[in-house]
Amino acid sequence: MNKIKTFVITVTVSALVGSLATFGMMNLFVGSKEKTSNELIKEFYAVETAAHVSPHGLRGKLDKGGTTVLLIDLRSAQEYEREHIIGAINIPAYSDPNTPAYEDVDRIVRQFKEAIAANPNKEVVTYCYSLPCMTGRKIGKMLSEHDIYVRTLGIGWNEWRYFWTLWNHEHEWEVTKPEDYVWKGKEPGVPVQRELPSPCGEGEFSC
Repeated sequence: MNKIKTFVITVTVSALVGSLATFGMMNLFVGSKEKTSNELIKEFYAVETAAHVSPHGLRGKLDKGGTTVLLIDLRSAQEYEREHIIGAINIPAYSDPNTPAYEDVDRIVRQFKEAIAANPNKEVVTYCYSLPCMTGRKIGKMLSEHDIYVRTLGIGWNEWRYFWTLWNHEHEWEVTKPEDYVWKGKEPGVPVQRELPSPCGEGEFSC
């Protein structure tokens, strides 16, 4: 008789626990409903505008002397010294033009911390080789895992140097040229302040 009672109690308790677990899973599923298309679109644009910097916006900052931005070139030291965007410092994510150094996390994180500490209150912007290059994205992810948050230029070195007309407006082609915005050697170079037309505008929706 005792065995029967024990069996009945065991079955009852098991059924109750199973029901509670099922109820909890249903609530979890309902609580984490799939996002709508509009919610995904809103999230996409929030991320895009938070992480990316317009090349027009950067050019405008350089035309004002570049004092509000800490621009960081992620290419190898050899490539940086040959030519780089004027005003940029070099924290290489490549040990040479053909060899990534992504595993050198401690050195990269340390150099970013030092550069940011030496340039307080500046917007930190990185750039790498080209628009589809993943280096900026990988380094940005690495840094965020160490509580360092940087933005990345919407284009890369190749577009800045060799495809100037690709991203500048047609009416700007004759009054600007890439040679005025690049520098050679180990030093960053100092941007020249100049008054030029800009399509960026002012306020919340500026470049």
